[in-house]
Amino acid sequence: MLIFLLFHYNLSSFVLTLTNFISLRNDRFHVFMIKKIFNQSLKDKFYSKSRFVILDEETFEEKFAMQLTLMNVFVVVGVSIILLILITSFIIAFTPLREFIPGYASSKLKTEATELALKYDKIEKKVADNDHYISSVTKILTGELDYARFHKDSVYENNASVSEKDLKASTEEKKLRENVDKEDQYNYFEKAESKLSMVFFSPAKGIVTDGFSPKKKHFAMDIALPKDTPIKSITNGHVIFSEWTPNTGHVVIVSHQQGIMSVYKHLAIATKKQGDFVRTGEVIALAGNTGLDSTGIHLHFELWKDGLPIDPKNYINFE
Repeated sequence: MLIFLLFHYNLSSFVLTLTNFISLRNDRFHVFMIKKIFNQSLKDKFYSKSRFVILDEETFEEKFAMQLTLMNVFVVVGVSIILLILITSFIIAFTPLREFIPGYASSKLKTEATELALKYDKIEKKVADNDHYISSVTKILTGELDYARFHKDSVYENNASVSEKDLKASTEEKKLRENVDKEDQYNYFEKAESKLSMVFFSPAKGIVTDGFSPKKKHFAMDIALPKDTPIKSITNGHVIFSEWTPNTGHVVIVSHQQGIMSVYKHLAIATKKQGDFVRTGEVIALAGNTGLDSTGIHLHFELWKDGLPIDPKNYINFE
């Protein structure tokens, strides 16, 4: 009886084990089949053929038909996106359209900015030169010259001790002072004659009533003339000023070569206007008696070189 019970127990265990094994294999088989069906279904979806048709709404006539798969759609869309990226990159890298992208620095714009900066520097220098030129013309009109003024602070430091020995002039300094005293201390342009290689025409022939005298701040020649005597240009040049002023009446200023400017004041009338080109001996005005500073009918004639007055009688015969 005992042997039968043991055999029955072992047989039951074996059957239970075999049943569990078969059940486990069935479960695995089911999972495998589910995966296979899912993969097969996904593959079928990608490669299943569909038909894209365009029909006439009224007659239902087929206008266009195309056979598609989901895989074809993905491929076409992917290739289109890649081509779009490539075309956009090409446009940005090799066409002027990249200049419209905010923050993108264009080499052409940099070149233009550099050229504009250089032009600005040139214009700025030109404006400075014109300001200096206008300042010189203003000096001519007013008859004022700038003199250098020094303060003792610019020569030596305050509270600095200076011995009498240092103040005594040496032998060389004494000789230099003697040579300077012999020269004309009011000659504003001592070397003008050697630098000028021009021949000047007399603006008018008459009696010189007052000559060039820096000591009296009279940087001109006054020539007595009959009324309406023609006043002529001393050489070729451009009229840079032709206006009326309260003190000097009608004034004409002509700019010539080599930094020369000729000035004609107290005119009855000016026959040339600013910007005109005049030739040697061409009439530019008529003699008169205009302006508060005029004492009679005459020509007040000035000759300037590089912004400094020079004596006209050294170059022109007025009588």
